[in-house]
Amino acid sequence: MTQEEISMHTKKALSSAFKNAIIQKPLSKITISELCKSCGLNRKTFYYHFEDVYALMRWTLEQEAIDIVKNFDLPGDHKKALHFIIDYVDANKHLANCVYDAVGREGMKRFFFSDLEQTVNLLIESVEKELHKTIDVRYRQFLCNFYANAFSGLLIDWLVDRSIRSREDMINDITFTMEESLKSIVAHAPASKGSDKHT
Repeated sequence: MTQEEISMHTKKALSSAFKNAIIQKPLSKITISELCKSCGLNRKTFYYHFEDVYALMRWTLEQEAIDIVKNFDLPGDHKKALHFIIDYVDANKHLANCVYDAVGREGMKRFFFSDLEQTVNLLIESVEKELHKTIDVRYRQFLCNFYANAFSGLLIDWLVDRSIRSREDMINDITFTMEESLKSIVAHAPASKGSDKHT
């Protein structure tokens, strides 16, 4: 195995140990020592890969869900990407609820936000190419922030209370809203200063 493969194997082992531990105890009670013992690793190895248990928790959530979504072909696969995220949250609801209980709504939102923001940015770029336009950088950042906040908030609401809306309704509503609104917004948004339309 390459060094990169060994590193990924170690991270996945620690992630699995973390998920097993959080079923049995609160996040605040999980120690680096017990995770290392479970994997047959030493503390130095843990700190080589993660700053603390919270960093491991973040990696677990992102690696298994949001980072994988980046590999979808946006915007063509963004509905499939939404299915993937929601399926992940549903399949790992105990882990997600434990994390929510430990860090609260705002803490949970931070775990999702940065990657969702990047995903939204990819979708905006796709719409820009379709419309042959580059929007102002400041306004692009606002849009990324706006949609990432909205999407992560909806995802957390659904995590806490599944009765709010069905899985399909949530996917369809988010997809339709993002597709239709972004096309109109990009078409009418201020163009990037000093930049002409794409050729």
